[in-house]
Formats: sequence, C-alpha cells, structure tokens
Amino acid sequence: QLVESGGGLVQAGGSLRLSCAASGRTFSIYAMGWFRQAPGKERELVARISVDSSTYYAESVKGRFTISRDNAKNTVYLQMNSLKPEDTAVYYCAARSPGTLIYNYWGQGTQVTVSS
Repeated sequence: QLVESGGGLVQAGGSLRLSCAASGRTFSIYAMGWFRQAPGKERELVARISVDSSTYYAESVKGRFTISRDNAKNTVYLQMNSLKPEDTAVYYCAARSPGTLIYNYWGQGTQVTVSS
C-alpha cells in the first residue's frame, strides 16, 4: 500500500515536498516513481528512483524537482521547487516490482495546485 501526502495550493515560484509512505518490509527492492496527471491530459512520469538510488527526471522538471528515498522509513519523496502553474496536477506515487517493466502498485494521488 502506498499513501501520498504533502500536496496543496502554492503560488508560482513556491515549493512543496510530497511524501509516499509504503507498507511492507521489502520497500528497498522496489523502484519507485512519481507520476502526475493534469485535467484532460495523460498520466506522465515525472521522476523515478531505482533501488541503487539512480534517478531520472522528465525534461519539464529537471533542475526543479528532486526525488529521493529513505529505505529505513519506507518512504519516497519528491521535493518540488520553483513551481509553475503547469505543474498543477494530481501526483501519484508508484512502485515497480523487481524484474517487471510496469509500475504495479499505485497510491491514491495527491492534488498539487500552483496559482499564478
């Protein structure tokens, strides 16, 4: 089970930190990702972090967002700085089981709204 928190309303240029808490004792073996879906748009990958903590970012957030994980706390974070109105979306945390190519566990999502 994945539970996101930390969403909210922020002005452009502001910051938010999203958290995703995972249940279970094998969190460290899962690759984790943050996705987002804006109204009328498809869900897109924002950032991902592998089991070795290597990271990937979408071009639209590179240099502004930082993904990290704390395996001792079973938690993955998304630090979002210099937020823009176009970052407004529902943000989802997801986990990918070892040996798979798809994210097979999803959180319920948390709303991020950036006002101009």
